[in-house]
Amino acid sequence: MALSVKRVEAKKQIYGFLRHDRLYAAYAIGDLEPVLFRECEWYAALRDGKMTALCLRFTGLPPDRVFFMGVADDLMPILDEALKTKRAHFALKQDHVSVLGRFYSLRAVEQMFRMVLAPDDFVPADGPVVRLGQGHVHRLQELYRWGGDVAFAPYQLEQGVFYGVEKGGRLVATAGTHLVSRTYRLGIVGNVFTHPDYRGLGYATLCTSAVVEELLSQSLDVVLSVEQGNEAAIKLYQRLGFHVYCPFIEALGHRRGTVHRRLFARG
Repeated sequence: MALSVKRVEAKKQIYGFLRHDRLYAAYAIGDLEPVLFRECEWYAALRDGKMTALCLRFTGLPPDRVFFMGVADDLMPILDEALKTKRAHFALKQDHVSVLGRFYSLRAVEQMFRMVLAPDDFVPADGPVVRLGQGHVHRLQELYRWGGDVAFAPYQLEQGVFYGVEKGGRLVATAGTHLVSRTYRLGIVGNVFTHPDYRGLGYATLCTSAVVEELLSQSLDVVLSVEQGNEAAIKLYQRLGFHVYCPFIEALGHRRGTVHRRLFARG
């Protein structure tokens, strides 16, 4: 069967493929929203005209975010012909790793869980939290600097849902959303962080609970990602009613040189 690669710009066609594993593809689906879609490049592999693999390159956060879905071997021509970013943060399934490794040197590989929450399973936590808005951008950025690698951008606050805990006029804990897609009924929880001096007091649970409650009130499917080794976070989410949907992998990748890549592929 003939295999071809093309750039795809029709949202209906993209979503028609992503919806087959909607919860795994939640982040990519959220990027179909107009304000995020303009930051996206979508590449599809087709066998005899039927889409078998899809790649998303999102340029709205540094470094680029790249998502894979579909038949692993059919990603090969996308990586070879279309995806040229030199450095990216990848999200993919285990069977995609060997293909990606032919084109990118992978570092900081993390085993992840996608977790989901059904409305009937939600167990809210009660406590004082404040709804955060645009006036809190600088305070959020100051808090996240204690985390080092929190991928926060101000547009997430403008378009999403964030709550925090304040002590003495200081923001000491927060939870929010990576994105909210009301078109596709998805709310992706993230950016959960507590200042080191205030951990162990349940503040992250309170903030996350408030975010989840608001997302559920809008009839959205609620999902999040967490490192498999982060037992404290997993227990927090389980107490609120989340359960594991699927494992996947996140990794930082640097594009290999052409000669190195060919030698690697042969070996």
